[in-house]
Amino acid sequence: MTDTGSTGADPDWEYQPLRLPAGISRLSAATRLSIHAEFAGWELSRVLLYSDGTRKVWLRRRRTTPGLPNPLP
Repeated sequence: MTDTGSTGADPDWEYQPLRLPAGISRLSAATRLSIHAEFAGWELSRVLLYSDGTRKVWLRRRRTTPGLPNPLP
């Protein structure tokens, strides 16, 4: 699975595109994506299947507002 960086123009959502190689089964791809969802808070946004068997997957999650860097004593 290849991470191709964080992109997206939507201010409410953060997007993470991934490229899955042709040799990965559907079950294996689903397992990998569910791990991303469980531990990093991502959800599936879009999947493209190319003729060579590779898949491009877009994951998304809501942007969160950062907290205070250092609270005052």
